[in-house]
Amino acid sequence: MRKLKNNELNRLTVTEFKQTKKTPIIVVLDNIRSLNNVGSVFRTSDAFLIEKIYLCGITATPPNKEIHKTALGATESVDWEYAEETIDVVKKLQSHDVQVLAIEQAENSTKLNEFHPKENQKYAVIMGNEVKGVQQDVVNASDLCIEIPQLGTKHSLNISVTTGVVLWDLFQKIYQ
Repeated sequence: MRKLKNNELNRLTVTEFKQTKKTPIIVVLDNIRSLNNVGSVFRTSDAFLIEKIYLCGITATPPNKEIHKTALGATESVDWEYAEETIDVVKKLQSHDVQVLAIEQAENSTKLNEFHPKENQKYAVIMGNEVKGVQQDVVNASDLCIEIPQLGTKHSLNISVTTGVVLWDLFQKIYQ
């Protein structure tokens, strides 16, 4: 077995990425404080052809060298928009028939492995603050809460890891 070289990976150019049909998923970052986490979400969103990222509240925006360290150019390929209030983004998306999924540990949440996306439905996944999680008013306004089953001693995963797990799971379910 031989590792592939970068020129053998057949990666899209930024222009090709912009013109390619996107996965019907939008990522909403609710007050993310770590710039490395923001960059990682951009990079993961690029990998799965995510339609757009909303950066809300205290979440930093590009251009920023700390975001760029982990995004590695994905801030140029993935569409993004800043919004002061996450709840306003939720209402806007819902008014456009986007089903909003808060990724949070909550009463009556649906386990990620038990969630099955509907055909021809667009989804928005909300990732919460590293300490406080998704704001309660945003959880209340969401259509559904999705929880990643965890069996260890820790109560949560890092937001960049959570985003990777959730996007991969939804991506493969949508395109299976």
